[in-house]
Amino acid sequence: MPRPIEALIHLDALAHNLRRVRAAAPDAKVWAVVKADAYGHGIERAYPALQAADGFALLDLAEAERVRALGWRGPILLLEGCFESRDLELCSRLNLWHVVHREEQIDWLATHKTTWPHRVFLKLNSGMNRLGFPPAAFRAAWMRLSGLTQVDEISLMTHFSDADGERGIEHQLAVFRQATEGLPGERSLANSAATLRHGSRADVRGDWVRPGIAVYGSSPDHPEHGAADWSLQPAMTLRARLIAVQQLQPGDTVGYGSTFRAEAPMRIGVVACGYADGYPRHAGTGTPVLVDGTRTRLVGRVSMDMLTVDLTPTPQAGVGSEVTLWGRGPQGAVLPIDDVARAAGTVGYELMCALARRVPTHVVGEAG
Repeated sequence: MPRPIEALIHLDALAHNLRRVRAAAPDAKVWAVVKADAYGHGIERAYPALQAADGFALLDLAEAERVRALGWRGPILLLEGCFESRDLELCSRLNLWHVVHREEQIDWLATHKTTWPHRVFLKLNSGMNRLGFPPAAFRAAWMRLSGLTQVDEISLMTHFSDADGERGIEHQLAVFRQATEGLPGERSLANSAATLRHGSRADVRGDWVRPGIAVYGSSPDHPEHGAADWSLQPAMTLRARLIAVQQLQPGDTVGYGSTFRAEAPMRIGVVACGYADGYPRHAGTGTPVLVDGTRTRLVGRVSMDMLTVDLTPTPQAGVGSEVTLWGRGPQGAVLPIDDVARAAGTVGYELMCALARRVPTHVVGEAG
């Protein structure tokens, strides 16, 4: 029989989360962000549930080709724009919209020969200091683009650095407002956190929102809010089974490095999942896990192919019992991926994207 581990992609959850995001930003169009192979869910697997979006946003041309190959004829946005001048040829052929965030990208457009003008999103660096024109150079960039026959429509965008935290968005909103005052074009500002927290505000939601992690059922501002607080559903489940059970006596240790020592007699279960499957090696004792739908904890060190869990809360568990590493468990139990990520000192994004190719992955549920 195959090794007892699998990932499930829940189309019903993806569709639900997309509707939830749309409801949070009334009157705005929604980009479904599918970068990093749809956050590890697989573009082709997620596509049936995300077709209700107004467009797809991603990073590289190969992913854009995959979305077009699926039959999508609507907008596709390259979030980091073109990386070299010849990328513009494929943008023309595939009708891709693309972000312009530095002068060289305007230079490439100026010398590009195309029959159809390009739709571009001019990006402002409003304070995150990753991509974008500084405020003092933004209008000059807009003027250059507006004078090119190769450019059709110019939209205006920025990205919030603290929409999920105490600092908030007002400082960047003020910069964006001043830099874009009087300029025509649609606006796009809001990521998942800004959409869920401030999407009722027209100046935040703009014309396009760009939800990423929320579409996949993870909270963008965990631990302040859990996914359930935002009415989001987990779109990925990673589950395995117990392949052995050990009885420990006081003083017995578990796993490499003997990082866990039993203080009393206890049973532990050995799970067919390890860091080669994408489970974080740095997850330590106490990381939550479900066994037969009951919440318990990881003990000891995660190894390449196995990890061990405390069976004290589940005395009935034995070889073959279902183990939910994150997502939907039996009897309606749910283990939020954010809880696992926080215990492991990381974020849900990383766990989703790290799912290994060797894990069999299946699509379940209805997209409608």
